[in-house]
Amino acid sequence: MLAMAETQHRLLVLVALGDAASSEQLALRLSEDDGLVPVTTGELAEGDHADVAIVDDETASGVRAQGVPLIVLASRVTNWPATVAAVLPRDADTALIAAATRLAAAGYRIAHASTEMNGRDPADDHLADGLSAEGEAEHEASIRLSPREAEVLALLAEGAPNKVIARQLDISVHTVKFHVAAILVKLGAANRTDAIATAMRQGLIMI
Repeated sequence: MLAMAETQHRLLVLVALGDAASSEQLALRLSEDDGLVPVTTGELAEGDHADVAIVDDETASGVRAQGVPLIVLASRVTNWPATVAAVLPRDADTALIAAATRLAAAGYRIAHASTEMNGRDPADDHLADGLSAEGEAEHEASIRLSPREAEVLALLAEGAPNKVIARQLDISVHTVKFHVAAILVKLGAANRTDAIATAMRQGLIMI
């Protein structure tokens, strides 16, 4: 029963890039994240329905018809349809792609790197800046974090791991992971270290 419960929390992610070798490489890197089950087009079993699909300019239109939330790896931002949850740089770090995937699976559209949106934070069930559930992007110059995200970021800057952050803020480790994912996406950061450096440059934290 425990194994089944753990499996239910894992996301089936279809990696369908124009280049098959690139798809396999990205799927392999994403497989190191225990919350994701990445598969390429040839590996997707008949009848299986992906929670999120990662595509690029070449394959976005084909997967779009399936109604799956899309993460698009593109060289430039353009006007994508509502099924596109996030547009990330083609060379985006694996951690950033994984973070965007979790948010997309939760029904959120994510601003591209320096853009912002307004909406709800499902982990805390209060308004948070930078995400929108089925909403439209609002382009703004500044990066805005929710109060909880600011608390998580401050603890990240102190080097605290997820379990310590969860204990300090009296929230679950799962909720901490969600906040970290949102922070990475909002800051356009590749990893925690990059997020802290970006936050320092933006004056969001002081070390």
